Amino acid sequence: MTLIADSDALADFCARHAKAEFLAVDTEFMRDSTYWPKLCLAQIGDRDEAVAIDPLAPGMDLEPMFDLMKNNKILKVFHSARQDMEIFYLLMDALPAPIFDTQVAAMVCGFGESVGYDTLARKLSGAQIDKSSRFADWSRRPLKKRQIDYALSDVIHLRPVYEKLRRLLDKSGRTAWLDEEMAVLTAPKTYQLLPETAWLRLKTRSGDPRYLAILRALAAWRETEAQRRDVPRNRVLRDEQLFDVAAHHPTGAEELGRTRGLSREMAGGRIGQAILKAVAEGLAVPEAECPAPPPRAERPAGLGPMIDLLKVLLKMKCETHEVAQKLVANTADLEAIAADDDAQVPALGGWRLEVFGQDALALKNGRLALAAEGRKVRLVPVPAKQAKAS
Repeated sequence: MTLIADSDALADFCARHAKAEFLAVDTEFMRDSTYWPKLCLAQIGDRDEAVAIDPLAPGMDLEPMFDLMKNNKILKVFHSARQDMEIFYLLMDALPAPIFDTQVAAMVCGFGESVGYDTLARKLSGAQIDKSSRFADWSRRPLKKRQIDYALSDVIHLRPVYEKLRRLLDKSGRTAWLDEEMAVLTAPKTYQLLPETAWLRLKTRSGDPRYLAILRALAAWRETEAQRRDVPRNRVLRDEQLFDVAAHHPTGAEELGRTRGLSREMAGGRIGQAILKAVAEGLAVPEAECPAPPPRAERPAGLGPMIDLLKVLLKMKCETHEVAQKLVANTADLEAIAADDDAQVPALGGWRLEVFGQDALALKNGRLALAAEGRKVRLVPVPAKQAKAS
């Protein structure tokens, strides 16, 4: 058990690893009652050493760790990196780079959709990870030995998992397949929570521009309020309450107090005044500047059978190439391809075009056919004359 709980020890560890080839990284955090994730433990290790770093220790200076994360000569290895990356972005206003996500790499290497870390560790390193501390309260001190052992096991086993996945990728020539996914994970905009765009995450059925203008203003206020108070959005106002207020757009405290789940005291207090101000802002937006509803692609009539054929082809090609379907195309992509040969979807570009897109277009345009052969499905070229006639 190696726990670093003072700044000098952390600085020494980071200095020893400033020239590491790669570092396995993981975090433990809490977010149940806060808007921002609270880092409670950071685990870092290379081939020879792994430590748990306590960011909650009194007087702890995390700058040496941040310098390691920012060092672009060291590869940082995560499993399912997105939440870890968000935490580092919030703490150091920069993103660790370059990175390698073993979950994405596993999908490229044929381990299935969003494979869990314990499953991957068992298959690639024979590790049996004790998950009994998975849902522990990581903010409580002192940490128990079994918690620290559990946290360290994640980076200890992540090292051989990474090395074996790297060899598989090099052998198959698929290293470049990860580039697009890693580019998304290392883009700051992926983690920027902007109040003005908060309404786009809400699942509303109404497409009325005025309703959307009010909802946009309400969602922006809620996001700002939740960030200021560091509480979950629904602790400020639930989604259904936002929808109700946007639909009825009350102009006074008495009318606002009729909103389901909103007390008259709250409606007449500071929160009520802020809600009414947001409603007024939405009502004041000029008609021409009201937001348009997000586009909803209508599936052209008669495309259902073609989409089903493309689904079969996708499954077949992904099994052949041993890559997760999720990385190649989703249902919306298939619908777009069925409707348009020039659809702007990832499946019609880069490595996905070679794996799936070219055959998808050939199938759609009658140059290929699907045939059953025993328990398998295979592709059958269609003669040019026959394809033209069809």
